[in-house]
Amino acid sequence: MRLDLSGVERMDSAGAAFCALLQRRVAAAGGTLELSGVSPAARDSLSVFRVRDSDASPGRRREGFFERVGGSVYSSFLGFVLFAVLVTDTFYATVTGFFGRRQRVRLAAIIEQMIRIGLESFAIVGLISFLVGLTVSLQSAVQLAQFGANIFLVDLIALGMTRELGPLITAIILAGRCGSSIAAELATMVITEEVDALRTMGVQPVRFLVVPRYIAISIMQPLLTMMANLLGILGGFVIALVSLEIGPEAFGLRLMNSLMLWDIVTGLIKSVAFAWIIVFVGAHRGFQVYGGAVGVGKATTDSVVQAIFAVIVADAFFSIIFYL
Repeated sequence: MRLDLSGVERMDSAGAAFCALLQRRVAAAGGTLELSGVSPAARDSLSVFRVRDSDASPGRRREGFFERVGGSVYSSFLGFVLFAVLVTDTFYATVTGFFGRRQRVRLAAIIEQMIRIGLESFAIVGLISFLVGLTVSLQSAVQLAQFGANIFLVDLIALGMTRELGPLITAIILAGRCGSSIAAELATMVITEEVDALRTMGVQPVRFLVVPRYIAISIMQPLLTMMANLLGILGGFVIALVSLEIGPEAFGLRLMNSLMLWDIVTGLIKSVAFAWIIVFVGAHRGFQVYGGAVGVGKATTDSVVQAIFAVIVADAFFSIIFYL
C-alpha cells in the first residue's frame, strides 16, 4: 500500500499516530505501507513519532548542488518572513493589548517576567560588570602611568562602559540566560501542543506568551544597563584610587567633565534594541521547533548563538551611526 501525503498542510499528533498504527496493521497482515510525497508539515510531525517515510529511505536520490543551495535560500527566506510576521504581530498585540477591549495583556504576567528577567539577573550582571570595569582599568592603568596620563583613566572607563561595555555585557548575559529560557519554554509548549491548545481556545499565542516577555525585557534591560554602567565605573574608581592614587574628588570632577548625557542615551538606545533582538530571536526559534526533545535543545542553542551574533552586529551598526 502507498499513502500519498503530498497534500497535507498540517498534521498533529493524532495524524502521526494514525500513520504509525496503519503501518503496524499493514505489516501484521503481511504487507507494507509506504508514505510517499511527504510534505514538510507532515514530515515534522512524523519525526516526533519516528515514523519513517519512503522518501527518507536510504535509497532516496541525493540532492544536487543547486537543489541544496535553492533549498537553503528558500528556507532562509521563509524564516525571515516568519520572523517579520512575529515582530509585526508582537507590536500589534502590544498596542491593542493596552488600548483594546478584548484579550488585554495581563499585568501579572508582565510583572512575573520582569522579576525573572530583571531581578534574578541583577547579581550576575552587576558582578560581571564590576569585574570587567576593574580589569579594563587595571590593564589601562599600566599604560597610562608610563605617560603620566593617569587622570585619563576616568575618561576611558566612563565612556567605555556607557557607550559600549555596559549595554553589550548586559545583552550577552541576558541572551544566554533569558533568551535561551524563552526559546526553551516556547519550544516545549510547541512540542507538547500547548500552543495549539491556546489557538483552540481562541487565545493568540503571541499575545499570551511573547508580549509579556517583550514588555518585561524592554523595561528591565535599560535598567540593568544603567546598573552595569555604574558598577563598571565603580570598578574603575577602585583601580584609580588604589593604583593611580587619584582621589575621589578628582575622579568625580573628571567624570562630570568627560561624560555627556548623549553618551548615556546612546547606550540606553542600544540596550532597548538588544532587548528586542533577544526576545524576538528566542521566540522565533521556539515557535519554529520540530523533532521532539532534540529539537528543543537545538532551538535553545540556536537562539543563544543567533542572538549574541545579532547583538554584536547591531552594536557595530549603532557605533557607526552614533560616533562615525
